[in-house]
Amino acid sequence: MKMTLTTIITLIIIGLLAGILSGLVGVGGGVIMVPLFILFLGLTQHNAQGLSLAVMLPPVTFLAVYNYHSAGNGGNGGNIDWKVALIVAVLFIIGGFIGSKIALQIDQRTLKKIFGVMMLIIAIRLIFTK
Repeated sequence: MKMTLTTIITLIIIGLLAGILSGLVGVGGGVIMVPLFILFLGLTQHNAQGLSLAVMLPPVTFLAVYNYHSAGNGGNGGNIDWKVALIVAVLFIIGGFIGSKIALQIDQRTLKKIFGVMMLIIAIRLIFTK
């Protein structure tokens, strides 16, 4: 990807938006960055998904997690159940490995459709459930 001023500004906006929404409502990677990488940077679905995962590789959510951890319960774990987080994190690593192997075997159009349908289902459930 050529790093023009426009590209750098676009990356800054995507990064800030994904970070803010991650801290605010717990979304950022797939829901925000992947579609924006495709729409504004012209990346393929595979490239966008890989880039989104690469962005999350360092502890980008450390400060947001710290805020949730510090809140409530006198700072004793706050809003995070660390046992649950550890179990999900380990399985997330395993699932991410398996999912990436599968995704790389699927053509771009099909993968885009799977991604879009998944986002629609999640959006509809969020909008219409109590």
